Amino acid sequence: MKYRKKPVVIEAHRWYQNGDHPNDAETPINQRAQPWPQEGLVVRRYRHPKKYNEDPCQHCGVRMGDHGWIDTLEAGHNVCPGDWIITGVAGECYPCKPDIFEATYDLVE
Repeated sequence: MKYRKKPVVIEAHRWYQNGDHPNDAETPINQRAQPWPQEGLVVRRYRHPKKYNEDPCQHCGVRMGDHGWIDTLEAGHNVCPGDWIITGVAGECYPCKPDIFEATYDLVE
């Protein structure tokens, strides 16, 4: 059997750096060990104990220190500069690669 995805209007914003999402008010980071004074509420700063900020991303090649992290219903995902941040029907946020976004969504006038 085949199914068609229901037409749903979503909210999406392009993300390039910390603070780009309109709901990303800068908030203090509570951990003393982190060198950053603030991060966003939706897209947090990328931090991984086994990877260095200067390592290149396997998806886009940009250094990992220029990436974000977003908590999702499935745990969380890296956010590459240029990814779209989609707000789903239940208010959840998740990243989407630009090519997938372009193939899946049309602008609503």
